[in-house]
Parts: sequence; C-alpha cells; structure tokens
Amino acid sequence: MLKRLVATVALAGLMASPALAQEKFKFALNWFPVGDHAAYWVALDKGYFADPGFETGLSGDIDRSDPDFALWLDQNVHAHKQPGYAIVTISLKPTGGIPGDASADQIRLMADLAKAHSFDELRVTHAQNIVLPHVKKADLYALWQKLDAAGLASANLDLISDIIACPGLDYCSLANARSIPVAQKISERFADLGRQRELGELKLKISGCINACGHHHAGHIGILGVDRKGVENYQLLLGGSEGADTSLGTITGPGFNEDGIVDAVEKATDVYLAQRTDGERFLDTYRRIGMAPFKEAIYG
Repeated sequence: MLKRLVATVALAGLMASPALAQEKFKFALNWFPVGDHAAYWVALDKGYFADPGFETGLSGDIDRSDPDFALWLDQNVHAHKQPGYAIVTISLKPTGGIPGDASADQIRLMADLAKAHSFDELRVTHAQNIVLPHVKKADLYALWQKLDAAGLASANLDLISDIIACPGLDYCSLANARSIPVAQKISERFADLGRQRELGELKLKISGCINACGHHHAGHIGILGVDRKGVENYQLLLGGSEGADTSLGTITGPGFNEDGIVDAVEKATDVYLAQRTDGERFLDTYRRIGMAPFKEAIYG
C-alpha cells in the first residue's frame, strides 16, 4: 500500500509542469489508531466492514405485474454487485411532507425491515433518505407492500420532490429564513409523479442561511434563504452539481418571497422542458444554453 502510494506521488511529480515539479512539499500519513481514526481500526478489527453472508444461486427475476410496484422499482431500487440482491432507497419525501422526517412508528418499521431483509443494516444518506443496502430481489415486493402501507413508498428518488432542506428558521437559531415550508410548497406544486418523471433527474436543495447545510450551492436548482431588512427572502441558483461534474450554482438575480420562489422554480423547469434535447437532464440543458433564457422567463 505504502509503495503504491509513493509510486503514485512520484508519477504525479513527473507528469507535472517543470515549475510545479521543482516545488518542494511535505505530507504526512496517519498509519496509527489514534484520535478520530481509532474507531475505524477497531471496527475493522471486529469485522464490521466484512461482507454479509450473501446467499448464492438466487433468482434475479422480479414480478413487475403491479404497476405501482414497478414504478417504485424503477425509481428507488438499484443494482447490487451480488447476484440476486438489490439496493433499496426509502424516500422520506412524501408530497407535502417535511424532507427527511419520519414518525416513531415509521422508524421502528424501517429498523424491523432492515433486520428482516438487509442483514440488520440500514444507512442514512446525506440526501435525507434511508438505504437498505442488501435486499434479496425475491423480497422486494413484500418489502414494498410494507413500506407502502406505512407511507414510505414514494417513488421519487432524485426527482424534483426529493428535496434536501435544512431545518431553517423553524428550528435553527442560525437561520435567516424558513426552509421547510418552501420545500413543502414545491413538493405540492409538483405533486403529479408523471410530471416529476417527465422532468427527470433534478436535484433541488434548500438552505435557510449562508452556512449551506441544505447544500443549495450544489443543487441543479438551489434556494438560499436570506434576511432582507427583516423580511425572509429567497435567492434562486441554477447549475450546481455535487457529482463527478462538480459545479457551483449561479444566482439568477433578485430574490423572491416564499410564494414567488416556488413560481420561479416552476418557470425554470418550463424553460428546461422547452429547450432540452433528447437525453438531457436539467443540468445539461442549463450548461448548454446558459443563464439568459432562464432569467428572461423568471424575471421577464
């Protein structure tokens, strides 16, 4: 491991420009179980990172005859490296709900489902959803039925209603504006799942202050709540991305009130639908045509 790292650093030095190659630098590697790193070494020693006891020879067939199940399957379930298993994302973004919120009964249910269907493992994502990482494909329909009965089967992963939002002024003393009501209104405006799927992948993120806990700067559409002379005001940003194609969003112009920002988001999506080419996401269209058509539609 150490030899490979040294070789990589040496190669990087050879590939650098002459000016950079002559510049000296130092770096340190922490190979010892001290401080915050100690927990990882202990977990590794106890086998916590070992693969679970996957069964082999499982069928990969899934009965898609239930259309609601098939919709959820396409949107919230992803391929697993182990044959016969799948990765399930439980969306905590019901229409009109608080992003990332769950009742005590729902939390208990998810824990029970993880124990029964995912080797007693679930993961909380930065997007305020829950992942069951190791579910047998044969168990997916039964799992979905239980989630659906508990109001946890929203098939909206990575769609416009899968909003990341900080607690905002409702709960946070640092916030300048509320985030939750804005998220709820956008979710309700785009409640039709068919409309959401037509828009496709669209990462919308809301922060109630410049601390950016809602990652507004990295959203395809971002919303930043600010204080404008004692009044809550919302700036709209376009073009951010947290993926491999990382970019920071750009502010469109003057801010809006709570209802105005919802209208502005809808106008931005209308521009996308009118201007996109085959296979383009919202982000791709924005990068191709630039800010001008969006500003004209939003402020014109």
